[in-house]
Order: sequence, then structure tokens, then C-alpha cells
Amino acid sequence: MSAARPLPDSTPAIHAVPGKLEQVDARSKVLEIRSLEISLPAGSERKRAVIGLDLDVHEGEIVCLVGESGSGKSLTGDAIMRLLNGDVRITGGSIRLDGEDLLGASEERIRALRGESMGMIFQNPMTALNPQQSIGWQIDEVLRLHTTLTRAERRSRALDVLHQVHLPDPAAVLDNCPHRLSAGQRQRVMIAMALVLHPRLIIADEPTTALDVSAQREILELMRGIRRAHDTGILYVTHDFGVVAEIADRVMVLRHGECVEEGGVHEVLDSPSHRHTRELIAAVPSMTPPGPRVHPDAPVVLEVHGLCKSFTRYGLVPGRIVSKVDAVKDVQFVLRAGETLGIVGESGSGKSTVSRCVTRLQSADAGSVMLKRRDLRQQRDLLNASPRLLRVMRQHIQLIYQYPMSAMNPRRSVLDLVAQGPRIHGASRSDAQTTALDMLELVVLERSAASRFLPEFSPGERQRIAIARAMALKPRILVADEPVSELDVTEQVGILALLARLRDQFGLSILFVTHDLRVAAQLCDRIAVMERGEIVEMGPTAEVFAQPVHDYTRELMASIPGREWVPPLL
Repeated sequence: MSAARPLPDSTPAIHAVPGKLEQVDARSKVLEIRSLEISLPAGSERKRAVIGLDLDVHEGEIVCLVGESGSGKSLTGDAIMRLLNGDVRITGGSIRLDGEDLLGASEERIRALRGESMGMIFQNPMTALNPQQSIGWQIDEVLRLHTTLTRAERRSRALDVLHQVHLPDPAAVLDNCPHRLSAGQRQRVMIAMALVLHPRLIIADEPTTALDVSAQREILELMRGIRRAHDTGILYVTHDFGVVAEIADRVMVLRHGECVEEGGVHEVLDSPSHRHTRELIAAVPSMTPPGPRVHPDAPVVLEVHGLCKSFTRYGLVPGRIVSKVDAVKDVQFVLRAGETLGIVGESGSGKSTVSRCVTRLQSADAGSVMLKRRDLRQQRDLLNASPRLLRVMRQHIQLIYQYPMSAMNPRRSVLDLVAQGPRIHGASRSDAQTTALDMLELVVLERSAASRFLPEFSPGERQRIAIARAMALKPRILVADEPVSELDVTEQVGILALLARLRDQFGLSILFVTHDLRVAAQLCDRIAVMERGEIVEMGPTAEVFAQPVHDYTRELMASIPGREWVPPLL
């Protein structure tokens, strides 16, 4: 390990500066990759994850690495940091950081360079941060390993860097564990940890994928501010072309591990030359919602009235309330036959809590959720149904989760997972398996998928399995909680098209929870905008997008990444 070094006494404040970087070629190269080859384990779909990749990042430049899932973009970032695991290996080429050969460096030297000269912002902070240690302890660990600062100086530096990334009350954040912070706050902590030693290179691996538009805007502004304040080179891995339009200086498009197109952001986005790039751009959801599809007098299948839910945290003294948060406050809406109603809002707005209360996975404090029976003349209240009646009613309303890997048992075969619902509700093993195979075909998966396990599938295929599992009970209502937030643009298009087809084919009604307004524009007939547990605006999607009434809705619209970029007609 290199000798620990002190840090500068002060760091410049980070402020976003609009506009693209000019005269990049005149700046020195921070990162230089030549002919990079990364091999995959035996039995993989292809032999190499990355093939002959050449890539440069200059100081003060943001380069976006774009591609579908499996294109090799995240593995490229891991290779730079020397974080490749198992049988995934670098088998050729060179990677240089400020001229230093990273592939020939010892493990001790690489540990010294991580954080000190190069930092990484991971996609999921909850898997990258230690859930058992406070944020202060984790930042302090970086400073203890790499600097000669005293304990008091390290705490001061930690407070300073949290202030730089605009976290409210940095002292309180230092004392909290990751689970006590919001998703956007955790991502800011990841950025702070990457920034604390002022590295020359930052690799950002999908840092805004699962964030709402307001948090995305703040993180992108922060990344631009870091570039300007520290002259840092940034390699930004993403599949979101809206983010690319918002932040990139240059763009490199990967397909099956090969670079198929590279150039300035305006050159690639406005005049793409490669067919694959054009296909990716064509898959970007439009901001123009379709016209009315469901008649406003269509029969109501679900009524929600006065729904309330609060979360209370108690102290060590019995009965002492430390905090109380009203997550949902007097929410009411109706869902009509064949309609898709979108619930949109920031993280913490209460939209997912509504979905869990509506499906009775969480008990509400007050209100009613009236589920109409198939003949529409009878209705039952889900919130007050007995456990026995609730089990029967759940056949008619099914939930599709955001993360299939956490919602379904990865140790059970796909056949068992999809057949589980019919089996619970009385079907014979043979009939349940027959239904499961039919559902796999319905969601456009081969029947051979039935004998495989979830980790063997792509994220988009896992979401298709989750939909097949929900459809196995022939529900009338689907509640979809952020079902495409983790998918790349082409997988998103496929899942949205599948949901639309199932809705039209079976007359389904869909309650669609999302933070992605582009996605909501494509699928939803109406949208309800939630802020701090309340619905502040609701109406036909086209009307809300054309003339938002509430200030909060207008703020959300203005926060959409790349909102001013209009994909070319290709």
C-alpha cells in the first residue's frame, strides 16, 4: 500500500454548471483502455463479455457507457476497479489510470488506488454499504486506511463531504445506519464515499436507475458539479437515454461486448449511425400519452375510500413514541374495468404503501378497499375481510413486485413458482402444472424454462415469470409495483407491451405504481400524483401531461431527465 496522505484543508463547493464540456481533447487522459477482453465462465451464452474495447476518459469529462443488460458495460467498470469475481477474467488488453498499468499492479497497489485515485458508485447502495455500521464509521474507514488525519479531522472531513453532496443535517446522517436513510440519501452517501479522497476517476454504475425523477435530477446535478469542482473524469454506466442526453459529453454504445458506436452526445443521440443504436433510441418511451381508451362510465371494479396508514417507531421506554410518519392520508380513487391507473410520485410519497394496503399485504389504519365480484353486483371490503375470505378474494387481485428475486424463492424451479398459486387455491398438482406451462407461453417464454431457476434468467425474463405467476390465478386486477424500474429500455418495451396485451386480451384492470413518468405516459389511461401520502392531482394521462394543475406535478415533469431531448424519427 502506498503511504497514507493528508488531504487538502478545504474542498471547493460543488455547484452544477449547465452546458457541455468543451475542448475535451486538449485535456489529459485519466483513463485509457486498449483492446480489453473479458472472458465468461464455460457454459455461458457467449465466450467473452467484452471484446476488443478501446475507451478513453479525459479529466473533467463525462463518458456514458450505454447498452442493454448483458452488453458488458458493468463488467467494464468492475474490470477497471479489479472487482471481477469467479471465472470472469480479463484475458487481454490494457487499462491505465493516469498512465499507470492497473492490470499489472499488485493487489496491495490496487487497494491503495481504490478510493485514493479511483472511486466507484454502485447501483444498489443497500448491497454496497454495511447494514450493521453507521455511515460515519464507513466513511471514517476510508479515511483511516488512506490518510494520516486524526480522528477529529476525519470526522470534520466526513461532515464536509456529506455537506458537499447536499445531505440535510450531515451530523445526523453520520450517526445513522443505511436503512434509516431514503434511497436518494443512500445514493448521495455512496457518492460522498467515492468523493472523499478526491479521486481522478469516478465510475458510476447505474446510480439513478431505481430513483424517482426528483432524486435523479439532484444526483445528475451533483455529478456535473463534481466534474466541474474537481476536474474529475467520470465513466457513467447507464441504459437510460434521458440520463445520457442530460449529462454526457461523449457516448459509447455496447452490444454483446463490442463497441458499435462512439461519438459526441449530440452526434450519437440525434444522428445515430448504427442499427443497434437506432433500435435502442426507438425503444425510449415517448412523452406523448395516447388518447382516451376506456370509457369514463365503464364499470368500477375497485373502490378505495379514506385509506390511511402511518408508521410509528417506539423508543426503549414502553409506549414512548419516537417518531410517527403518515405514509398515506385519506387516499381515494376508483379503478374501472379494463383501465390502467398509474400512481406516480417521489420515493416516500406513499405510492408503494397504497399498493400493499390495497392487496392487504399491509394493514391500513382506516378506510375501505371494495373489490367488486365478477357479476359487479356484489362487493367485499378487502381491509375488513376475515383471513378465510381474504384468501378467496386474493384470487381476483394479484401483485407484481419490483424485485422478482426477492419476491420468489430462487431455490424452487420456475414450474413450482408459477404453479404455487393454483395449488394453494385447490388445484391438483397436475392441473396446476398444466396451468403454469400455459402461463409461461402466455408471457412469451419457452416451456423449457419451467425446469430452470430464477438466477438463470435475465431481469426482463424474471419479470415475465412474475407476471406468469400472477396470471396463473386468472385475476381481474393486477397491482404492478415498479415492474420495469430495473430494466433496460428494450426490456421495458417488452414488459409494457406484454401488460397491455394481457389487459386487452383478458379485460384486466391494472393499478400501476411507478416513479417513471415516461413509462406512465405509455401505459396508463389515468394517473394519480402522490405527494407526502396524499393524491394532489388525478386525471386522464394526456390531460395531466399537457396541462398539469398542481405545482408538485409541474416540478415532477420538469425533473424528467432529458425532457428537452426529442428522440429522432428513425
